[in-house]
Amino acid sequence: MQREKQNRSIHQRKNKITVLFLLLIVAMAIFLSSILKTITSTRRIPSHNKILHDRSFRGAIVSADDYILSNSQKTYQAVIRGASIKPKEKEVFTKLFSIYSGIPEEKIRKKFINRKGKQIQGNIVLSKTIHTSTAMQLKALALKLRRLGVFRSIKTRSGINVLYGLDIIENGESRRFPLHDVLSPTLGYVGKQSDGHYTRPKGKKGLERYYDAYITSKKDGYFKGKRDVLGAVIHDKNSINLNRVDGLDLHLNISLAFQRRIELMIDNMKNSIDADEILVGVMESNTGKVLALASTERYDPSHIKQKDIAALNPKFSEYPYEPGSVIKPLTLAVALDHHKVTPQTWFNTYNGKLKIGKRRTITDDEKFDSLTATDIIVHSSNVGISQISWRLSGKQFRDGFLKFGIAKPSGLDLSRDLPGQLKPIHLLNHKLHRANSSYGYGMVATFAQLFKAYSAFNNHGIAVTPRIVSYLEDDKGNRYTLEPKISNMRAISRRTAREIHKILRKVV
Repeated sequence: MQREKQNRSIHQRKNKITVLFLLLIVAMAIFLSSILKTITSTRRIPSHNKILHDRSFRGAIVSADDYILSNSQKTYQAVIRGASIKPKEKEVFTKLFSIYSGIPEEKIRKKFINRKGKQIQGNIVLSKTIHTSTAMQLKALALKLRRLGVFRSIKTRSGINVLYGLDIIENGESRRFPLHDVLSPTLGYVGKQSDGHYTRPKGKKGLERYYDAYITSKKDGYFKGKRDVLGAVIHDKNSINLNRVDGLDLHLNISLAFQRRIELMIDNMKNSIDADEILVGVMESNTGKVLALASTERYDPSHIKQKDIAALNPKFSEYPYEPGSVIKPLTLAVALDHHKVTPQTWFNTYNGKLKIGKRRTITDDEKFDSLTATDIIVHSSNVGISQISWRLSGKQFRDGFLKFGIAKPSGLDLSRDLPGQLKPIHLLNHKLHRANSSYGYGMVATFAQLFKAYSAFNNHGIAVTPRIVSYLEDDKGNRYTLEPKISNMRAISRRTAREIHKILRKVV
C-alpha cells in the first residue's frame, strides 16, 4: 500500500515536470519568434537624412520696358486638427487666424462644422490659397499659439499623446497678374493641373497657352543632407544640392506705357461712339514687331467673372468676321498688280447706284457720277470697287487675296489663329459674288490677317508675320528666338505697294 502511494507521487511529479518543460519550450518559442520578427521586419527608425524640396516656377511674361505682366508664386494650405484646440481657446484661435490670414471669422467658424452640424474632430483645411507672405505670418502665429497653450494633446489609436498644431504646408504654384486687366485678353489666363499633391498653372488662352511648353516649369530642385537632433539639415561635403530649372521668361515687343495709353484712349472712344468693342494694333511693318495690341473688352485673369466669359477669347486671331470696306485697298492692289487699272483710271459710278441683273443693286453712301481708282478708295465706293474687281478673273481675284494672307492663318503668336474664308473660284467667276467680296462681304477674315495684309503697303509689298514676343530668356540670361510658324509673304510688287501707300495717305 505504502509502495503504491510512492509510485503515484512519483508519477504526479513526472507529469508536473513534463508540463513545466512544455511550458518552458512554448515560452522559448514565443521569445525566439519575437526576436526573429524584430530582426526581419522593417523598423520605422527616423531617417538620419533630410530632403528640402525647391519647386521650380513657371516663367514670367515681361513687357518691353521691363514690367512684370505675369509671374508665379508659391501657395500654401493651412491645416488644423479640430480636436487639438482647447474648447475655451477656439474663439481666440478663430480671431487670431482671421487677423493673420484676412479670412472672415464667420467663414473660419463654418470650417469646423460638418453637414450634420457637429464639430469636426479630424483634419480641417482652413484655406488652400495662402500666398507666401501670409504663410510666413501664419507660421509665426502657429508658434505663438503653442506658447499660449491654445492646443492640447490628443491620444492616438496606439495610445500615444500627440500635440498637434496649426500646419502651413506648401501645396502648389499660382499665377499672378499684378496689373489686373492690362494687355488682356492677349496675355490669356491659366487653369490648374495637379498630381494629387502639388498644383501648377497651365495655359488656357493667349500667350499663356501658345508658349505653355516653353514657360512651364522644367525641373524641381532639392537639397539633401544629414539632419541634426532638431531636424535641421547639415551642410557638409556629403550634402547633395540639385538646382531647380524654371520655365523660360517671355519678353514682349509691347511696352506697358504705350499699351496702357492706347487702352485708355479706346475706352474713351468706345463710350463716345457707342461701339460694342474696339480692337487696335500697332506693328512695325518691316519687322513684324507688335508694339501694341489692345481691346476694350478686358478682364482680370486672376479673378474671372461670369460677365468676362465673352472676352476670354482673343478676338485678334480667334474671331473671323466680314471685314467690310477695309478690303477695298486689297482689291485695288490686286488689280494694279495685274495691270488692269492705274490709280488715274476713271470709272462711271452711276451716281452711287449700280444694278446687277434684275434683283441686285450695289449702292454707295456718297453719290458721284464718276471717280478715279484713287478716289474710289478715298470715298469708299462700292460701285467703283465692284467694277475694278470685274476686270479680274475669279482666279486672279482669289489668288491675289491669298498672297496677302487672307483665308490663311496669320502666324500671330496667340493661342488660336483661325484662317477665315474666301469664296471658291467657281463662285467668284460670277460678277455678283466677286463684287460682294471686293468690298469685304461674303468672306470672313480676322483682325490679325488684316494686320498682316496692310503691312505690305508699308513694306515694299511684303506682308510680314506679326510677332508679340521678342525673345525667351532663361535664368542665366541666355536668349532664344523662335522662328514664326508662318513666314512673310510677297503680296504685291514694290510699285503697287508704293501706289497704294500714297492713296491710303489721302484717305487719312
